[in-house]
Amino acid sequence: MSNKNSLLWTVKMAWRDSRSHRSKLFLFMAAIIVGVAAQVAITSFRSNLNSSIESQAKELLGADLEVERNAPFQEELQTVLDSLGGDVSTALEFNSMAFFPENGNTRLSQITAIEGNFPFYGDLITEPSSAAETFQTNGGALVDEPVMRLFDLQPGDSVKIGQVTYEIEGTLIEIPGQPVAASFFGPRIFIPKENVEATGLLQRGSRLEYVSWHKFPDGTDMNYVDDRLDDLRDEQGLRFGYDTVEEREEEVGEAILYLSNFLNLIGFIALLLGGIGVASSIFVYIRQKINTVAVLRCVGVSSNQALLIYLIQAASMGFVGSALGAMIGSGIQMFLPVLVQDFLPVDIELYISWTSVAIGIGTGLVISVLFALFPLLAVKKISPLYSIRSIQINLAQLLSNNTKITLSAVLLLFVTTYAWIMIGEIIPSLAFTGGLVACLLLLTGFAKLIMKGSRKFLRAGFSYELRQGLANLYRPNNQTTTLLLTFGLGVTMISSLYLTQDMLLDQIDFGGQEDLPNLALYDIQYDQNDGVNDIIRSNGHEILQNVPIVTMRIQSINGMTPAELREDTTANPRGWALNREYRSTYRDSLLPTESIVDGEWIGRAEGFDQVVPISVEVDQMEDLDASIGDTLTWDVQGIPIQTYIASTRTVKWDQPSPNFFVVFPAGVLDNAPQFFATTIKTDGRDSSLELQQKLVQAYPNVSAIDVGLVFETVQNFLGKVTFVIQFIGLFSIITGLIVLAGSAATSRFQRIREAVLLRTLGASKKQVIKIQIIEYALLGIMASMTGLILSLGASYLIGYFYFEINFVPDFFIIGVEIIILTTLVLLIGLLNTRGIHNKPPLEVLRAEVE
Repeated sequence: MSNKNSLLWTVKMAWRDSRSHRSKLFLFMAAIIVGVAAQVAITSFRSNLNSSIESQAKELLGADLEVERNAPFQEELQTVLDSLGGDVSTALEFNSMAFFPENGNTRLSQITAIEGNFPFYGDLITEPSSAAETFQTNGGALVDEPVMRLFDLQPGDSVKIGQVTYEIEGTLIEIPGQPVAASFFGPRIFIPKENVEATGLLQRGSRLEYVSWHKFPDGTDMNYVDDRLDDLRDEQGLRFGYDTVEEREEEVGEAILYLSNFLNLIGFIALLLGGIGVASSIFVYIRQKINTVAVLRCVGVSSNQALLIYLIQAASMGFVGSALGAMIGSGIQMFLPVLVQDFLPVDIELYISWTSVAIGIGTGLVISVLFALFPLLAVKKISPLYSIRSIQINLAQLLSNNTKITLSAVLLLFVTTYAWIMIGEIIPSLAFTGGLVACLLLLTGFAKLIMKGSRKFLRAGFSYELRQGLANLYRPNNQTTTLLLTFGLGVTMISSLYLTQDMLLDQIDFGGQEDLPNLALYDIQYDQNDGVNDIIRSNGHEILQNVPIVTMRIQSINGMTPAELREDTTANPRGWALNREYRSTYRDSLLPTESIVDGEWIGRAEGFDQVVPISVEVDQMEDLDASIGDTLTWDVQGIPIQTYIASTRTVKWDQPSPNFFVVFPAGVLDNAPQFFATTIKTDGRDSSLELQQKLVQAYPNVSAIDVGLVFETVQNFLGKVTFVIQFIGLFSIITGLIVLAGSAATSRFQRIREAVLLRTLGASKKQVIKIQIIEYALLGIMASMTGLILSLGASYLIGYFYFEINFVPDFFIIGVEIIILTTLVLLIGLLNTRGIHNKPPLEVLRAEVE
């Protein structure tokens, strides 16, 4: 027979042989469908997003150049900007309390006092649309849509910022380059810059951001602009930040790339779980085909041809499943903007990414074939003698160790290569592969332990149903390992995300701690402090802290200026630590949130005629590359003060109270220009809101942070981010359930044999059903507990090494998760084995499966 005819015969044989098993193999094809759908949805969406960012690059910035500084622009910088020409728009950005007289509500808001025609690219979307053009000339305000809805405000109502009341010209719906999520931490309000001084908010201690946007004439060389500004920063040491269109596009694209790569790897795990399902199905499938293969070998079919028959079936299943998954994934990506639009600074233009479709189909096909080769290569070892022998064959034992090692190495290489393509770096890719292998090994180890334990745990005194249910965990054709690998890994990922989110929220949920403040005030000027305190006390509230704050900068460390330290190769301080404006305090004692690590705490000094002892936070010591005894000269608003580091402290930054990098002793800064921050304990949210209203009306420049509202905001933000990740991770759970369903369907004949045998030995129909319930309940409990145990370990490691948080799990929630997951496994298992206890013995004798 020629090679062409031989191949044609093999293809026909593969088609014919698959007729009676296509419905069973479809479930495992479904596992590939789900995995490829997740992958294609993410890669297609990323492709759409990158195209949208590229096409809307100028709208991301709203200008050709954005320059910002937390102080007025230096003369040299302003001269360079003026020389560049073009159109200019400027703004002052700061946080302030906004008071809405119509309903008496207040809210800490992000204020932009703007002058000019920003944005130069894109549109400021408002309702009515004319408000974007008229609010500056009419002296009105634009207020963010969420707060307009929350307080039931309408255009024509008013908002008071500082001493000035503005009429609300319109609702601020969209700002070019800013996602909706930008308003999570305070509504955005636009006012004219022209009369911002009249608000009375621009006082000492206020945090201001000076911004200018520039639109240059066509043909302007942006490389020249870059060079001029870099020269000011690097050569002349001026402190300011700037962004061009290209830099903003790169920043946004990089952030999205990291998230999409992370999501893509989660989707890829779902695809790998589908591959495990394929391997499991082919193992069961080939066990049922041993006699068929043996007969084919008897009539002259070579071992390679026999292998090719079933390889064609597996590849066809993988290709069809991948194609269907690619189609579904392309549809899913159309709905992804609904999940993530709040976090995106561009409007997404959706289309089908044929490149992503091709990659998804190719990846799914390769995964299907690679995993299928593990059981398929055993086909070559099936002897013609098996046609006349009735023996139990372990396909895995037919493979040599060299074959197993080679296949495993190829699979690991493929996984690492794919991760490398997604991440772009080899070390994280190897870490991903290593972590995945570690999880799979742990899950496999748990499975072996469960099977061994169930055999040893079995006791004669147990009920008949319990003994049979336990025995099904380790008998031939058991589903223990397959379920733990697929379902357990999916549970591990989803639960780890949830537990980590819960751990982070616990750190900022201060509601149950009676001794902590629930309201914080800042930007209290020196001459306002007594009046603010009187209002607080007269309303029956407790002042927990009233802290003075003095702004200063580092003038020198051990006699060397910041510029000299940057050039000194023997020193390694962080640039931001040298150049930042420090907000320091003074007092004679430590707070409960602080503790001395090294040196001696000195709480009082007499003036600054001598070198003053200070205490520095331990992490800041590392950033300054400083040691105990080093001298620092501070520029305290024009007055140099010499100090030495007398002690280092740890600070609990997660507590809602004013904390500082540097603390001076009392008696040194008492007469320095300063402002105050105050923390308060109120009876609840209503009394807190009432106090805020009174304070804002009396002292409009004072800003208030509602700690409870901050927690709700962060909870909302983390919830949205986690939901997106869990949505993709859910594909892994679905894949695990599909693999379970497919395993039950493919091993249906084995289940029928067991049921008939039990019925023949006298078991009732009720007992057979009870045995199935016990088996799948145990499988569900073991798989969910295994996944949750691994997720607890992962969450602990994340908390300890990354967030430096002691992880305390909520065992009630974990118990609920076990019940839900076990119920899912039980339902899927029973649905796919329904009716097997009704099969007659004759059907088993004929070895036919409906």
